[in-house]
Amino acid sequence: MNSVNDMDNARNHPDPAAVGTLLRHVLELLDGDVAKVYEEQGLPEYRPRFSPVVRALLAEGPLSVRDLATTVGVTHSAASQTAAQMARAGLVAHAPDPLDARRRLIGLTPKAWALLPRIEAEWEATVTAMAELDAELSMPLGELLREVADAVGRRPFRERVAAAYRPPRGGPTP
Repeated sequence: MNSVNDMDNARNHPDPAAVGTLLRHVLELLDGDVAKVYEEQGLPEYRPRFSPVVRALLAEGPLSVRDLATTVGVTHSAASQTAAQMARAGLVAHAPDPLDARRRLIGLTPKAWALLPRIEAEWEATVTAMAELDAELSMPLGELLREVADAVGRRPFRERVAAAYRPPRGGPTP
């Protein structure tokens, strides 16, 4: 390393072999900047992870947590946590399902509907900014991530690690 800038870059860029760390770092960079835009637009309680939920509820109407998770493409736990955060921010409300009293439906509140023009404008700006970023990459980031998800769906990463694992010599074996 030849300069202070090289040392700073090494500290700010995770080891490429530590893929999980690198993915989290990229997500923090992207989501962090989008969150700053929301804050600058007077929406400090709004999080980037809310937009897919808002878009799903706009398209489908009120949904159960299970249906929301399926529609957005996240785990039930992630959908539940996001809905709880959104409820604390006053953006969604839970109501009994009129067709099944055991289920609760998540729907947008009047506050969310009032903020919708600002949320949609930011979403469009994010899509445009992502297209600009994709133009700088060897392939679109979303396309690459879908490929990764498909490959791991075909053969889980756990299986790949287990197949490659070689216990140290002379050490205990599981």
